[in-house]
Amino acid sequence: MADRYRLIHTVPASHLVVTKDTVFETGVGVYDQGKYIQVAFELTGQGQFRPVAAAGADPHTGSAGQLEDVEKAAVAALKGVQFELKSAHPYKTPAYEVYRLVSV
Repeated sequence: MADRYRLIHTVPASHLVVTKDTVFETGVGVYDQGKYIQVAFELTGQGQFRPVAAAGADPHTGSAGQLEDVEKAAVAALKGVQFELKSAHPYKTPAYEVYRLVSV
């Protein structure tokens, strides 16, 4: 059996559909040997950050030095090999996690 991974990424709600579509096009979200596609779990919530101008922050949303609250979604989906998230994500450095899954 090929290695399987779970990709979890957070994204502003305004970019949820485009990021999901992009990762689904690369094969993320395939389950049960292709019997199901575009499988994902989503949670919505509030994210916050304060861009630091002295560190060179150039935020997609908000202004340097100001605390920014953003409605965000976290999306979890399965993937067998690679994924492409950065091209669709509005942030220069998307927040994501990848976990290798093992059968038990």
